[in-house]
Amino acid sequence: MSSEINDEGKMSGVKIAQRKEKCENCTKQCNKKQGEDGASSGPESEEVNGQLIEGPRLLLSACLSCDGCLSDEETLKISQQNLEEVERVLALNKKCDASKHKAVAASVCPQSLPFFAVQFGLDINEAARKLCSFLKSIGVKFVFDTTVAAGFSILETQKEFIQRYRRRHHDSQALPMFTSSCPGWIRYAERVLGSVVTPHLCTARSPQQIMGCLVKDYFSEQQKLSPERIYHIVVAPCFDKKLEAVREEFYNSLLETRDVDCVLTSKEIYHLMQKRKISMEQLDSVPLDHVLREGGDVELMRHDGRGSEGFLEHVFKHTAKEVFAVDVQEITYKTLRNRDFQEVTLEEDGETLLQFAAVYGFRNIQTLVHRMKKGRLPYQLVEVLSCPGGCLSGRGQAESEAGGRVDKGLVQQMEEVYISLPVRLPELNPVLNKLYQDWLHGPDSDQVSKLLHTEFKGQSQSNTQPPHMEW
Repeated sequence: MSSEINDEGKMSGVKIAQRKEKCENCTKQCNKKQGEDGASSGPESEEVNGQLIEGPRLLLSACLSCDGCLSDEETLKISQQNLEEVERVLALNKKCDASKHKAVAASVCPQSLPFFAVQFGLDINEAARKLCSFLKSIGVKFVFDTTVAAGFSILETQKEFIQRYRRRHHDSQALPMFTSSCPGWIRYAERVLGSVVTPHLCTARSPQQIMGCLVKDYFSEQQKLSPERIYHIVVAPCFDKKLEAVREEFYNSLLETRDVDCVLTSKEIYHLMQKRKISMEQLDSVPLDHVLREGGDVELMRHDGRGSEGFLEHVFKHTAKEVFAVDVQEITYKTLRNRDFQEVTLEEDGETLLQFAAVYGFRNIQTLVHRMKKGRLPYQLVEVLSCPGGCLSGRGQAESEAGGRVDKGLVQQMEEVYISLPVRLPELNPVLNKLYQDWLHGPDSDQVSKLLHTEFKGQSQSNTQPPHMEW
């Protein structure tokens, strides 16, 4: 027995040493890259908690792009988020008995569609139909647009903000509220900032995870399929969405199934098309599917916002009307540090009634958190996204072919395509109203709390932040 313990101890020691070596190597490589990019990596040494920490500090943006802090279990789960796994499921469907087939469903984020429109040289509606045709040609049975899930997320975020705003005087953690749809930001908040920030995170699930619930709970029941008989893929612009899909709270241990089984980036899908030598002429124009299984073509719409889901704009307008009876038609952004740090205010008779901010990219997030810790954060709500430029600039579609840099020309083209879509308020979406009643049994039901909201880990910051981390 003692030899087994010693062996386990040795193995554990080896793993710790390997992880330490990997982290140190990552730090060196990231600092080298920052130096090449002309970014300051901070002083060569720093005193933290009474200890002198030698060596340059590591910027958060570099750290979060590394998997050095992932557990072995997380690494294994994320390693299954790839094309090979999807192709394995599709191949099994061709070989195994029909009773064991998995119905493959794909949900496409609205921020991914402009990428395909630009690559295909088509308008966004036709690009969506061609993409749908391709996915169905390889064995996907259902293809959805996730805008309906984003609508749920916006409405629940609006509702929660109003509740927090009304209890702000007797709840010190009510405001500011931070949006929570960006998994890179959530990972940072939980693992690095901890309880300083996590109570301020909006509990509404992201559009991706609401879509997961919608497919595995509501749609599976409509199709008379158990949730584990559906293999659900999400096509997203961002690699971090893979991390979100494998979170524990989105796994049903009883049925051994996830709300989202696999996330593929826009480029991964496009590379699969190239690999199979698919041309646009070969593809029919196939309409996307309705979650409610209604007939006819799906009308693509978008929400207000700058290439993301528009949480700030929708909550701002809703609160102005609900709390102050002010009907805001147009929102004017005031640029502060840069284009990715902007604020919006509602003023009346010289008094500031509302003050919101949009903060994108980790350099700006670091500034935001510094101000919050010093008690100098005037905002009631902050829309936070880890990618500079927002979701359209996600590295899963906007990175140049040379790698490492965002293709600004591509992003500009995608922005032009995205804003060409008509805007519809989620409150006016009849599909949402029907689903609130038929699926969730009303907008204030226990089902809403269970399926449209989540919780976040609130670790102590002192236990989560590496000593060499600059934020």
